[in-house]
Amino acid sequence: MVNNESCCFAKILKVIEILQNKNDDSICCEGGCDRPFLGPSTELLCYNTRPVQFYIRNGNLFTANYNNGETTATSNIFRVEKVNNCCCKCRILALSNPDDINSIVSTDNFITINLKCICAIKCLNDVVLEDI
Repeated sequence: MVNNESCCFAKILKVIEILQNKNDDSICCEGGCDRPFLGPSTELLCYNTRPVQFYIRNGNLFTANYNNGETTATSNIFRVEKVNNCCCKCRILALSNPDDINSIVSTDNFITINLKCICAIKCLNDVVLEDI
């Protein structure tokens, strides 16, 4: 069994997982990936997702293919679903408008990521996703 202490991203992704499952907008704190609420402030719409992007060792964004109806597409945006040791189950997210990073929609496609292969995580603006 791998110790989460040796997998630094597991802790921060676990915080995101808990926030998304709890979705408690009664807490207010400073910004950052591990702030204890979703959304720009607790006074606004109740968000349910903190989209993330992963970077691999060569500095490129980690991407995954997903099926969208009869076509296959690629995305580099994910929703943390479950963190278990150094593995993270993620829902693959997509852009409904490729020119707008805020047009994120959910897919029914999932991927498990070995966090030991990830070198950086970027949190995007919190969003409300339908069908999650």
